[in-house]
Parts: sequence; C-alpha cells; structure tokens
Amino acid sequence: MNAKSLRAYLKFVRQHGFSFLKQRRQDRLRPILPAPFKPEPAAWSNDDLTVAWLGHATVLINLCGTWLLTDPALQSYIGVRIGGTTIGPRRLVAPGLSIGEIPPLDALLVSHAHMDHCDLGTLKKFPRDARVIVQSGNRDLMWRFRTVDELAWGQSVEVNGATIEAIEVNHWGARRLTDKHRGYGGFLVTKAGRAVVFGGDTAYTQVFSNLKARFSHIDLAILPIGAYDPYIHAHANPEQAWRMSHEMGARFIMPMHHSTFRLSREPLDEPISRLMKAAIGEEWRVALTQPGETWILPMLEPSQAYEPLLAESVSP
Repeated sequence: MNAKSLRAYLKFVRQHGFSFLKQRRQDRLRPILPAPFKPEPAAWSNDDLTVAWLGHATVLINLCGTWLLTDPALQSYIGVRIGGTTIGPRRLVAPGLSIGEIPPLDALLVSHAHMDHCDLGTLKKFPRDARVIVQSGNRDLMWRFRTVDELAWGQSVEVNGATIEAIEVNHWGARRLTDKHRGYGGFLVTKAGRAVVFGGDTAYTQVFSNLKARFSHIDLAILPIGAYDPYIHAHANPEQAWRMSHEMGARFIMPMHHSTFRLSREPLDEPISRLMKAAIGEEWRVALTQPGETWILPMLEPSQAYEPLLAESVSP
C-alpha cells in the first residue's frame, strides 16, 4: 500500500471508525429475525414473470423460464474478510432462501463491487460452472467462475433466450477506497415481450427515461429505496425511486435495498413507509414490501393502463 492509499484509509478510520464499531457492538446484541415469508420456486411457472425478494438487493427472478439471481448477499454479515471473520454489518432479517434452497440458475447478475452487492462469501458457495454477468472492471472478482460476461453500458449477452443488457445508473463502483477503475450499473432483462429493469444501486437519475423510447412499457422496475440519509448523492430516496419508475414507463416497482442491513441513519421502516405514501392511489403498482415475498406479474385491468404520473422528489 502506497502512502496516498494509507492516508485515505487513516482518514476514513478517523471519520467513521467509532460509529462503525459502536454499530457492530449493537448488532451482536440482537438476534437475526426470520424472513416473514418463504418463496417456493419449485411451484413457479415458466410461462411468465415471477420474482421473490430474498433481502437487500438479492432478487430471484424467473422470466419465462430464465432463472436469474441479482447481487447475491445471503450470509449473516457483509464486509471485509479478516482472518476468517467478516467485519461489517450484520443482517437484521434472514434471507428468504438459503443458498442451498436456490434452484439451478441461468446466471448471477452483479451490479457493482460494493460489499453489500458483491458478497464474495456468498458467491463462493455457488458452483464454479455458474455463469456470472458483471459490469466492466469487475471480472477479476469472479476469478473462481468459469464463465464470466463483463459488460459495459449498452452491451448485452443472451442467456437461455433472454437478453441481458448493462445499463447506466448514477452511483460509483470502487470496492476499496482507492479502487477507482471498477464499473457499475444496472441490468435490463428482456424475453418474450417482457422487460425487467434491475437498478442495482443508484441515486436519482433521468437516464432511465431513455428506455421509454425503446419500449412501450417496462413490466417491472426493481429499484433501491434505502440508505439515503446522509447518502442521497449515491442512493435514491423512496420518492425519487417512485419517480424513476414512472419516468422509464414501468408498470410495477419492486422496492429493495432496505430493511435488511443497517447502512444509514434513516429509521428502518421509513423507506417503505415513504414509498407507500408516494404511491397513494396507485399502491397496486408496488410489488413486494417484505423479505421472502413472491410476486407474479398480473394481468392489468383496463383502468390500470399505464399513465406517467410523476411524484415530486424530496430531500431525506
């Protein structure tokens, strides 16, 4: 480690070390609660779109027979691995499925290198022949896998009949403080006339509106709604996520990145509460609010045809 890197780490420790250790001590005083619901993927149909929120940004997706898992983080802790121990936030709620309960997958999608989205401890539990799709600059983290697709924004690959495209978001990708080269992004998944957006991590951005020129609608937007206080520059608040879902022409929004790890200052139940307030009159558009829940794309009633009603974003 050079002197510049050492100074960056020492500054980080001075600014955040005390609060980090205090929160870790508090974590150990409470149990990890079971997920309120448990998915049953063996019963899912391959004829349409079904998703289950396993916690944080980990979503099990079955899009017309193409099985995907996003940003796998299924262990009790996320963070830095030191001497066989993970130093970092502890789960508040157990994942909806354990790794052994996840069905065979066509691909793992990893949006960026942050440790709550790219948990190497979880990833090493998957078979070496699992296919992994990452954003540019992250292939080296997937060294143990035999098939790794590394995509820049706009690039795509075919996976069991589905097209998976890397798309732009408003975030950052470094895994370490001085790790500047790594890419980040979301994924657009399309198959059989269906379209799903997985936003990964993102602050508010208007780039999702570009999708409206390509698609009559997006069936489901999986977007983050938590960790905005004080990190609004990197994480959208619930009103902004709601707005982005409308700007891309999404029929439904699946909120994630909340209620699983304590990563910021807002109360744990605030993100979903604020999202539901933003959705008043259109609550039916919100797919899943609790870990372990399963959602199947419904047929829309004529009165529920998509209309771009924009919610105003507000500060945290």
